[in-house]
Amino acid sequence: MRVSREREKLINAMVFFAKNTHSCGKIKLFKLLYLLDFRHFAETGLSVTGLEYRAWKNGPVPRALYDEWDNPESEIRKAVQIKKEVAGNYVRQAVTAVADFDDEHFTKRELRLMSSLAEEFRHHTATPMVDTTHVADGAWAKVWAQPGDDNVIPYELAIPKEDPNRDEILRTAEEYSRIRV
Repeated sequence: MRVSREREKLINAMVFFAKNTHSCGKIKLFKLLYLLDFRHFAETGLSVTGLEYRAWKNGPVPRALYDEWDNPESEIRKAVQIKKEVAGNYVRQAVTAVADFDDEHFTKRELRLMSSLAEEFRHHTATPMVDTTHVADGAWAKVWAQPGDDNVIPYELAIPKEDPNRDEILRTAEEYSRIRV
């Protein structure tokens, strides 16, 4: 079965973060993927992985990956191992890379952003990352403040209203969304 370009990027981003951060568990990985996608969108109008994120009580969640997590497709099983481990009084679903990272799927900008995120959060667990993913005026907070749970977090919310490039980035996003369909 052929794996899509976005799926290849998702799998390799998982491998990258598992190899380049400490204490990489499910929640930390979800937060890193969210930051990767939303920061990249704010710069270019494109996400890296193509995942759709939902606003849940404890933060942004890539719903499709969450739904697949307990029984991942073979391409994810070949790339990372998910194993429960005790971390203090918490059981973390640790993510360990079992495949090599393949950078050929990424642009230089995507690789720089992934490296920057890995460096920024290398020694963090998921808990301190909440300050970044739950920032008061951020995309998750704007959607979470609305009634209801499990609402989609629109990528457009990643771009501040005062960003002078906002309209151009959103036009680019619109153009690419037509190509993907």
